Amino acid sequence: MHPAPSVIIFTSLSGIGFGLLFFLGLGLPAPKGWVAFVFFAIAYVLAVGGLLASTFHLGHPERFLKAFSQWRSSWLSREAWLSVAALSVMGLYGAGLVFYGVAIAPLGWVGAILSLATVYATSMIYAQLKTVPRWNTPLTTVLFMVLALAGGALLSGNINVAMMLLLAAGVVQIAYWIGGDQALARSGTTLGTATGFAQKGQMRAFEPPHTGTNYLLREFVHVVGRKHAAKLRIISLILMIGTPILMLSLTFSHVIALIAVIAHIAGVFVSRWLFFAQAEHVVGLYYGKR
Repeated sequence: MHPAPSVIIFTSLSGIGFGLLFFLGLGLPAPKGWVAFVFFAIAYVLAVGGLLASTFHLGHPERFLKAFSQWRSSWLSREAWLSVAALSVMGLYGAGLVFYGVAIAPLGWVGAILSLATVYATSMIYAQLKTVPRWNTPLTTVLFMVLALAGGALLSGNINVAMMLLLAAGVVQIAYWIGGDQALARSGTTLGTATGFAQKGQMRAFEPPHTGTNYLLREFVHVVGRKHAAKLRIISLILMIGTPILMLSLTFSHVIALIAVIAHIAGVFVSRWLFFAQAEHVVGLYYGKR
């Protein structure tokens, strides 16, 4: 699929932001005063900034409020409600720490659960889609969750937890790539099954549907060369997993921590670009692109 920058920014930054809010809600750490303000400011800039970036992919960004109306059937709508709830609860919890130096633990726990639930809802926007076999797997949700937690642990300064979560994220990411490369073939979806004539034998298009491009080709058919994908995967793992672990293994300093965070976020961007660019929508079968 077409890897729109707005969606890459949204899924990457909001996940890390809510991951940080999760650890803050658990009191890991439990800063007070100006230190708490800095932690919560970073979390909100990432979470809210990512959510706002997603609106730029809408045909009519000014209608974003309509996303809240379909919570019964839409994971996008559920994500919207959960994000508002998480940000509201964590805002109250953070205010207690910043202005009064008081940690209202139950409020933080609720906020932490809501933050993680928001990431889960984000992942389900993609994991529910049977039309994209590479996404239609529980590993999509696991990947979103573990990357959010790894980024949150990294930003919150929980070094030991961050290293374990980064290793877990690396394993899940590799498993996701390996499984995803065969997902379209395993789904059994072909031009024959799509048209209902699979029993007649192998089918192929007599001629292209049209001579020019269209919206479906621009948005849902994006082909990445295997060599380029392999290189980007290695770059992603080095930046997202390898570099942060190496930095955290050294004697701690703020410069080293900053390098680890920047490298991780850059790696997540590369990983998320591949997440969208390599997603084979079954509509590509109709155009002979799969």
